[in-house]
Amino acid sequence: MPLSISSRDNPSLVLVRRMLRDPAAYRRNGALLWLEGDHLLHACLARGRPLQQVLLTAQAWDNESLRSLAQQAQRVLLVPEHLFRELSTLESPASIGALIERPADQALCLDAPTVILDRLQDAGNVGSILRSASALGVRQVLALQGTAALWSPKVLRAGMGAHFALQLREMLRLEDLSVLQLPWIATSSHATAALHQAALPHPCAWVFGHEGQGVAADLATRCALTVRIAQPGGEESLNVAAAAAICLHESLHRRG
Repeated sequence: MPLSISSRDNPSLVLVRRMLRDPAAYRRNGALLWLEGDHLLHACLARGRPLQQVLLTAQAWDNESLRSLAQQAQRVLLVPEHLFRELSTLESPASIGALIERPADQALCLDAPTVILDRLQDAGNVGSILRSASALGVRQVLALQGTAALWSPKVLRAGMGAHFALQLREMLRLEDLSVLQLPWIATSSHATAALHQAALPHPCAWVFGHEGQGVAADLATRCALTVRIAQPGGEESLNVAAAAAICLHESLHRRG
């Protein structure tokens, strides 16, 4: 049976509110993460990852599907709706969420299809790239220092469950990537080689850079190839998440 709570000072509620205020708090204060919404909970379970605690409203508990989902957790807390609204940054908050343990870091895959993120700032962009990477055959995503926290609530929401299909590492330095045994490809609107015409190696590591500054110079010099995406409409550049989706799809298409 679920445990009903009514105090705003309940430790689980305090923890989730701290995560929302400080998206990188999990790096310092333990390994728990906050998943909001039944879609993320289902995605987590589908990849064999347990739910530590599920928090939901009484109305959600009355929903048979959500109740069945909640009962798969080790602990279930019923939260008043006015307190649950504090656990969300959405205009229409979900009525269910869960605390889970962050997956342990694994050794880098040296020759697997890879995405490298260089100081991307926007959580929505990062989550969208993870989603495209998962859908288009990438095995791991490696984030350099300065990139938005991969396991923050906003990135998790934007990733729509992709996190649980990928091997993720973050807070890496450039020298940490020297062990990779595959060519790197960067994108630039100023590159001579066009994506649709260039010979794309497989496997490779696609490098996507800061929304305003692009790929850092010291990282770009290590890339075997830099390509541009044809834009006959005349825009100066594409959103980095859109560019990533195009590049990863082109890689997949070339492999047949």
